[in-house]
Amino acid sequence: MPVGSDIDRIWDRIATLGDAARATPIAGLFSDDANRVADFSASLDDLTLDFSKTTINRQALAALFDLAGAAGLASFRDRMFAGAEINPTEHRAALHVALRAPDGAALTASLGGKTEDASGYVTAQRTRMRQFVAAVHDGRILGATGLPLTDVLNIGIGGSDLGPRMVCEALTLVGPTHLRPHFLSNVDGHAFAALARTLDPARTLVLVASKTFTTQETMTNAHAARAWIAASLGQAAGGVHFAAMSTNAAATAAFGIAPDRVFGFRDWVGGRYSVWSPIGLSVALAAGWDAFQAMLDGGHAMDEHFLTAPMAANLPVLLALVGIWNVNAMGSRTHCVLAYDRRLQRFPAFLQQLEMESNGKSVLLDGTLSPRQTGPVLFGEPGTDAQHSFMQLVHQGTQHVPVDFLLAAVPDHDRPEAHQILAAHAFAQAEALLAGKDLATVRIEMERAGASPAEIAAGAPHRVFSGNRPSNMILFRRLDAFTLGRLIALYEHKVAVQGCIWRIDSFDQWGVELGKVLAGRLLPDLINGTATASHDPSTTALIARFRTLRGQD
Repeated sequence: MPVGSDIDRIWDRIATLGDAARATPIAGLFSDDANRVADFSASLDDLTLDFSKTTINRQALAALFDLAGAAGLASFRDRMFAGAEINPTEHRAALHVALRAPDGAALTASLGGKTEDASGYVTAQRTRMRQFVAAVHDGRILGATGLPLTDVLNIGIGGSDLGPRMVCEALTLVGPTHLRPHFLSNVDGHAFAALARTLDPARTLVLVASKTFTTQETMTNAHAARAWIAASLGQAAGGVHFAAMSTNAAATAAFGIAPDRVFGFRDWVGGRYSVWSPIGLSVALAAGWDAFQAMLDGGHAMDEHFLTAPMAANLPVLLALVGIWNVNAMGSRTHCVLAYDRRLQRFPAFLQQLEMESNGKSVLLDGTLSPRQTGPVLFGEPGTDAQHSFMQLVHQGTQHVPVDFLLAAVPDHDRPEAHQILAAHAFAQAEALLAGKDLATVRIEMERAGASPAEIAAGAPHRVFSGNRPSNMILFRRLDAFTLGRLIALYEHKVAVQGCIWRIDSFDQWGVELGKVLAGRLLPDLINGTATASHDPSTTALIARFRTLRGQD
């Protein structure tokens, strides 16, 4: 691998190419290169990534591949799949690929200096999950009063909520719903109060998702749910109506959950990568085991593609390099994801954690500060809703916001005309970002519409679209469980590639810890009004005001 000075020279070359690209309209790249569309896109079966509507030209793409090579991307990828310790600050592997690998994959993981049989552990837990799901679905597991279970309430936060919530919403709108899924993450008591009004405790299975079984928000809600069950069905009903996804056997037992209702996962599985693990139990219960397995198979298909496809045709690598170009060559600080599919409305929220918790880092692996920008701020909504909210800024704002468009060619409803309109809007938004509309065109249009010279002079500048705003299009045949698995794994690997190139640890999340610690110190002050810890003057005054508003002082 080239030494640091060689890598720095590549970064300098990318910066120089970026300066030149700012002065070159994207539309002109198509007229200068007849093969641009074919050469700036790649596919895995029906899943296509088109990144031709970006400012990347052939020189820039070559430099980005050089950068990936200089960063040792191929070696990093191989080490990840081999279960090596690629999360150095926590001394762990990041082997979420084992969760969707088929039985007998023989993957091993490094954990605390030791090596363990990751595939064997995954197979054992997956078998137990499948048996539990079957028993609930066929009525061998019933509620405490003998009634069939009709609803599943998943209590978790972060990766224990965002992934399964997003997947359940996507898949239960595709196929049959076996149990109606519900999710409780926010410790705000209003959230549980709203759910308790709609659920029948006699028919509700509660899943508590917490690796340590100590997460404050999750356990606060879990205790509220247990009290709710007990108030209606008696104390003994808790063991019937609860299951847990955790590694803390002592804590789950103390809570009243039998060992055969506890499903584990290992420390080489990060929360935001855990929907493939027992954390996805709500998915299997709601969408069915076949759908859950199809999602695993789709994720594994993307794993194999990432592991074996040449860099120039590798979807996760290409998506990651386009993102690096936008951030480090073009100066983008934000990134937008628009899924033109109502079923993917929680996909941007899922990606917010995946990308921003993974690559929202300013410290390199060697402990020094990064000399360049890393992960952008990610946001998004479903199309076409976004067109009537924040897309104004994306089209005419002062900063360029790269966009990922996601679109299925075939819908799962019986309104084909609606889907054609939806698709037309997706393609039109991408084309409008690319082409824009210049002042001369606006003036001609206004004149043809009968506007006066004064009206044209005053109004035309406000109707100009600068264009030259980059986007990717991710197109696939239909949104089923297999494709959803491919999409999730695509973005997971994109994040890992970018972390490798930026030289940061994409698999730790120390930035979420400080707030937890401070909240623990603050709570006694809020309850008792005693200064058990020192705070800044603003926080001290706000605590006092809060207590006054509550009538505590």
